[in-house]
Amino acid sequence: MAVTLKSNSDFRRAYARGKSYTDPALVTIVLKNRAGKCRYGITTGKKIGGAVQRNRARRIIRAAFFSFADKLPAGYDLVFVARGKTPFLKSTDVAAAMSRHLHAAGLLKGEEKPCD
Repeated sequence: MAVTLKSNSDFRRAYARGKSYTDPALVTIVLKNRAGKCRYGITTGKKIGGAVQRNRARRIIRAAFFSFADKLPAGYDLVFVARGKTPFLKSTDVAAAMSRHLHAAGLLKGEEKPCD
């Protein structure tokens, strides 16, 4: 199972050193880590809307992520940033964008060691 990123320094490291993939629905930042685990974090800024829209965006992104969590290799930090469209989309739409990003990053190409 994937572990969540919680510290500000982990997010800042991902923003500074990670590779980003963008889409109108989602931004994905991928960074290799030394933890040996798959870690993920979700950020939603105030541009998304009020608390209800931000929480909905986080729920949608989390649901989309867990559809891929068992297929991802260990040893990566993933940060997902919600965009303005995210709260108005279904989790399947966000999952499609996330799939494109993870394939482009080379994380979903075959059978890899799943997240612990």
